[in-house]
Amino acid sequence: MMQFKLASLNLKGLCSFWLSLVAFFCPLTLSAQEATPSLPLLFDSRERLAKPDLSSLVRLRFLTTIDFPPFNFTDQNGKLAGFNVDLAREICNELEIAAKCQIQALPFVDLNGALAASQGDAVIAGIAVSEELRRQFAFSRPYLMLPARFVRNLKAPIKGEDAGALADRSVGVVKATAHEAMLAAYFPKVKAVPFDSKDALLAALKDGKVEAAFADSLQLSFWVSSQASSKCCALFDGPYLSEQFLGEGMTIMLRQKDNVLTAALDHALAALSRSGRLQEIYLRYFPYGLY
Repeated sequence: MMQFKLASLNLKGLCSFWLSLVAFFCPLTLSAQEATPSLPLLFDSRERLAKPDLSSLVRLRFLTTIDFPPFNFTDQNGKLAGFNVDLAREICNELEIAAKCQIQALPFVDLNGALAASQGDAVIAGIAVSEELRRQFAFSRPYLMLPARFVRNLKAPIKGEDAGALADRSVGVVKATAHEAMLAAYFPKVKAVPFDSKDALLAALKDGKVEAAFADSLQLSFWVSSQASSKCCALFDGPYLSEQFLGEGMTIMLRQKDNVLTAALDHALAALSRSGRLQEIYLRYFPYGLY
């Protein structure tokens, strides 16, 4: 089982940094929505997914973790919080079953077993879809894609505003990752410089040892806005999406037999996307944007 982990960042540090952003940006949510690029719609606006009858549903138990900020974590008051947690609550509101909804946090390694044993009904924790998991579980439609981005050193003499300006220039990437394979496939003219870890990559970028880097947009957007970057760098071009290299996106995992519940979650996600409520949650947790 895999998760869209932020393994190269200190999770406690990232959570603290994110909470400081929320404190600053929450009063500005409406104006930020006008200025921030919109969340790409993953549902066709013309598509209408039927709302199944859930009147016989006793309860809906979402399972998540506390170690994947800003998607799921415990806030400063020890309460479950995050993009996925708020999304689960909005899904329950949309389906008009808020009184029947529960959200429980478990260790990540226990999620599969708990779902299979009916100790929960849906996992919303950033699990990466794989062929092996599809043989065991069902998945909702994707509700968020995590793109790749370039980030450049502001002192580097890069002329141009798109990836074409990086031809023949040094671009760092973490070796043996999907981003390294994607960089080679999509941008063969750059001079790829492999690093053993994201920390080593970002340190080299900050010091000017490479002119740019290619990595996960989520990690990069937080890093360039943090004190760790010392304002050395900025996001550059993109975002870049690829199911081949980056997977299907973030989904909700369910038991295969729960067809009605899967259809209900797809209906709710589509409705939240069309109404703009999914965008509101996105802006709440990603004020700098991923796209």
